[in-house]
Amino acid sequence: MPLTTPLTPPDVLATVDLGSNTFRLQVSRVVEDQLYPLDAMKETVRLGAGLTADKYLDDDTIERALACMARFGERLRGFSPAQVRIVGTNTLRVAKNSADFITRAEALLGFPIEIIAGREEARLIYIGAAHSLPATKERRLVVDIGGGSTEFIIGSQYKAHVTESLPLGCVSYSLRFFKEGKLTKTNFADAILAARNEIQRIAHDYTPDEWQLAVGTSGTARSLRDILEINDWSSSDITLDGMEKLRAELLRRENLKNVNLNGLKTDRVPVLPGGLAIMIAIFEELGVSKMTVAEGALRDGVLYDLLGRQREKDMRESTVLLFKRRYHVDAQQSERVQGLAERFYRMVAGEDVDQDMLKRLLWAARLHEIGLTIAHTAYHKHSAYILQNADMPGFSKREQASLATIVLGHRGDMGKMVQYVQDAALWQAVVSLRLAVLFARNRRAVVLPEKLDLKPSSSGFALTVSAGWLKQNPLTASAFRQEVGQWKNVGFQLEVVQA
Repeated sequence: MPLTTPLTPPDVLATVDLGSNTFRLQVSRVVEDQLYPLDAMKETVRLGAGLTADKYLDDDTIERALACMARFGERLRGFSPAQVRIVGTNTLRVAKNSADFITRAEALLGFPIEIIAGREEARLIYIGAAHSLPATKERRLVVDIGGGSTEFIIGSQYKAHVTESLPLGCVSYSLRFFKEGKLTKTNFADAILAARNEIQRIAHDYTPDEWQLAVGTSGTARSLRDILEINDWSSSDITLDGMEKLRAELLRRENLKNVNLNGLKTDRVPVLPGGLAIMIAIFEELGVSKMTVAEGALRDGVLYDLLGRQREKDMRESTVLLFKRRYHVDAQQSERVQGLAERFYRMVAGEDVDQDMLKRLLWAARLHEIGLTIAHTAYHKHSAYILQNADMPGFSKREQASLATIVLGHRGDMGKMVQYVQDAALWQAVVSLRLAVLFARNRRAVVLPEKLDLKPSSSGFALTVSAGWLKQNPLTASAFRQEVGQWKNVGFQLEVVQA
């Protein structure tokens, strides 16, 4: 008799952080609005070190990462999709073969992987850090040096105000400037200068008068704090003087193979010089005198964000509202289109409504006209471009791509859609928004036909409309005839049935 995996209680959440240096899994229990850790797994995969010069993950790194995914996947058995969120960061953002890796990794994990943009990563890092700090009102500079990127945030309490992500990472900088583990004055000087040049681009937004407390998160910051404190080079905080003493000690050792410091874990040795150089550059360029360290980081932020979605405090809703205001969306028209799109989607999906796709459709309906602020001609393309490329807090890159695809398909030539739409639920979302926009074309309250239905058919979709209504609305009837031809171009039959 086959073994069955017991279901995980609904008050338990899990997150996986696929970082450029380390993969981490965290399981926490929800008690009111707080999360209490139950289990954690960490593996130093060094995904970023497996990037070739032409930005492909090499085979050995992929196999090492997939082995880790198999172990994490076993731990996640019994969780429902609503209880798990898995995010990928800088290396998976830049690797040209990340899509192939993600497909294989998702099969082992049993859950989708979201590739998050740099600024979204920064926002989530701040949420995680803020929940591990005292609830004070000062403005904080939060810095997270990861394996492939470094995030900079200014925020107060639980809200991030300014977010940036730069291509500075302890893995990438260690590989670039400290080849074969060589520790020289020139190597350190070059690494620090390169980091300062990057940081200069954002320094005007992060001057000392913009924040009162500097906070470091994640492995590099924690490692530096521990080394400096245990070796009496500083007390509890990271300081520039302490880091200079650490640099001098590393120079004395000449090569990483000779480095064995109190407080330095073995897995941090290969990435220590790169992380140290970046942190020194941050202190020098942003005028930081000392930095405390928060225990919360990206994975904690992802968990709190997931909890917010369950408690109807979804950051994505806030982002949609912000975009509606920023791009001066006609609120009444967007509401009309949203209502119609939802109605059509529920008709065509029947009992198999994909709730995630429905959410994306409704967001797309509310934002489908944002491109009008650029130009009326081909505005749907402008709208799709904004949704695909803008920083949208709360949204993953995959979600943004879905929004952009649905919006791109809501008008115009359907031939362009074949390369973007892969699954049935997305086609259903496209036809739902397309018909909703068609019915709401006059931008007034819509008088719908007495008989109206949309069903899937063996070769596409069947739209049932009252015959009398079609006679009274010849413009819309003509539009339906054109729609039949558009769907034929992409291999679907749209049948208009008069009832």
